[in-house]
Amino acid sequence: QVQLVESGGGLVQAGGSLKLSCAASGSIFLINTMGWYRQAPGKQRELVATITKGGTTTYRDSVKGRFTISRDNAKNTVYLQMNSLKPEDTAVYYCAADRSNRIVVVRWNYWGQGTQVTVSS
Repeated sequence: QVQLVESGGGLVQAGGSLKLSCAASGSIFLINTMGWYRQAPGKQRELVATITKGGTTTYRDSVKGRFTISRDNAKNTVYLQMNSLKPEDTAVYYCAADRSNRIVVVRWNYWGQGTQVTVSS
């Protein structure tokens, strides 16, 4: 099994920055593609960014140019650097991991518990 633990969330003013981390443990050899999702109150969970083991990335349009996903395979950790934060970025952010190495993942194998990000105006 794989465990994912997010950290780095918090309260920040609009225009500020936060860096989220997601550490994987357990059967880490199973992990290839990793990603970040978010879910705002009353809204569906949405994909924020994805990164394959080789470093190929994708982003949702609303975060392009502001967020950067990266990973350290030696540390089994994926990061989400979030700059120029907006109130509409407020959500619970979830880390996800998949056994495939596809950049598009329909049904992720593993999920973290989430970390709250709140952006005040």
